[in-house]
Amino acid sequence: MREYNNSKYHIRLPIILTVGVAAGILIGATFSDKPTVVQNDLGKSMQKFKEVLTMIDRNYVDEVNTDELVEEAIVNMLSHLDPHSAYISAEDKIRANEDLQGNFEGIGIEFNIFKDTIVVVSPLSGGPSEAVGLLSGDRIIQVDGKNVAGVGFTNRDVQKHLKGPKGSNVEVTVKRKGRKEPIVFSIIRDKIPQHSVDVSYMVDKEIGYIKVSRFSATTYDEFKEALLGLKEQGLKKLVLDLQGNPGGYMNHAINMADDFLPENEKIVYTLGKQKRFNSQANTQREGLFEEGELIVLVNEGSASASEIVTGALQDNDRALVVGRRTFGKGLVQAPMDLSDGSELRLTISRYYTPSGRSIQKPYEGNGDYNRDILERFNNGEFFSADSIKFNDSLKYQTLGGRTVYGGGGIMPDYFVPLDTTLSSNYLNSLFTSNSVQEFTFNYVAENKAKLENMEYEDFYDKFRVSKKMLEDLSRTGSANGIEPDYEDLEKNRELFQLHVKAQVARQIWNNAGFYPIFNKTNEILQQAVKMFDKAEQLDRSKM
Repeated sequence: MREYNNSKYHIRLPIILTVGVAAGILIGATFSDKPTVVQNDLGKSMQKFKEVLTMIDRNYVDEVNTDELVEEAIVNMLSHLDPHSAYISAEDKIRANEDLQGNFEGIGIEFNIFKDTIVVVSPLSGGPSEAVGLLSGDRIIQVDGKNVAGVGFTNRDVQKHLKGPKGSNVEVTVKRKGRKEPIVFSIIRDKIPQHSVDVSYMVDKEIGYIKVSRFSATTYDEFKEALLGLKEQGLKKLVLDLQGNPGGYMNHAINMADDFLPENEKIVYTLGKQKRFNSQANTQREGLFEEGELIVLVNEGSASASEIVTGALQDNDRALVVGRRTFGKGLVQAPMDLSDGSELRLTISRYYTPSGRSIQKPYEGNGDYNRDILERFNNGEFFSADSIKFNDSLKYQTLGGRTVYGGGGIMPDYFVPLDTTLSSNYLNSLFTSNSVQEFTFNYVAENKAKLENMEYEDFYDKFRVSKKMLEDLSRTGSANGIEPDYEDLEKNRELFQLHVKAQVARQIWNNAGFYPIFNKTNEILQQAVKMFDKAEQLDRSKM
């Protein structure tokens, strides 16, 4: 994981920017975590803790697990620091790092659980399940001889049984439509890539769209490939979608920003208690898209590394930022390995955008911090920019003289309110009960030949979700315990049709088929594509 080239951006230590324990944002080079100065008489404090633990172990009336006591003490201690310093057990560390590494080790299937049965939605291309012949629609009934059907398996249970180290073997028994007897597959687990660039496509002949869901170890390579592919298709203007992106590796955020900015522009810098925690990243090379209008999409779920990219492009007047105020995570963590394989991710500095902004929101009193997004909703911020109040003492200037603010996320240049007409309680219930997924899976299975013979352009333009399909969807929901709400269905018929169509497209054409349809509900994107005239006004050569 420590794959940094330190000299390029003058970052001298492993750094993580995180929204939560599992959403990391940057890891750099190795450094010594031995303290150079003993403060607050650390030796006495350590001795006191050891004495108390020893007394409990020897004298407490009941048996105690001292390992659990120590772990709870560590977690409680960190809770008094900031919301992002975290302790990760050895067991959880593997799961927490999988998203950052850009891959996991397993059998390589997309699955869902329908009526308490694990169903293979699709074997992943190039994965071990595809290699042995697992097919879409196969129902997994046993794993290593253990019954897994009708026993209340959860998604985590499935992952626990099917994930495993590369090279290990797992025996999977499936029932297949048209076959009377179960089929047994012996599958050798392997590395399975996880993509962080969800999709890239041309919105029209000039406007390209790239959605980045996180910043993992493979993100920049994926982004570069997507950008070059769009340029081959005639890209002149770009929408970079960072909505809901919780962050990831900082060096990939820096590389991405470098592709949009001219040489020797400031991207981000960090300041900590010790000088070794200070760093500054400037652009180093000719970027792939230094010219051409650029719009960045953000919302309240955009955090950390995605805020680094957004802040760098906004402060340098390179991109128009459209959407809603970002999360506000401006703390930097360093991962420190502990002797038992667990990890401490300790906040060691703050990062600042090129104008000097710290966008970290206040965190005194973690309860309020964790409720911040809900409070924004309740206060009306999702619906009106006027609900957002900034401190004039935290006012900064972009390179071109525009006013921006620090102290709690990045405010977009153009605010887009949350569109409540794109929501339906009944549709939400059908999704959370897996009814939409089950219905579309069965529909595709029954109509696969016809759908696969269609060109995507014909499907996009001509396929219609019929009244009968929506009636069948309601029946699927009823079978899963969701009472039909025909009034909601009729009121939001177009929304239902759009979501069902997008889910059908995903099963045939994957994300490349899903997002062009689903993005009709992306109110921030729909507004952004109308605003390239404003993005053009940010051309610094005209300032």
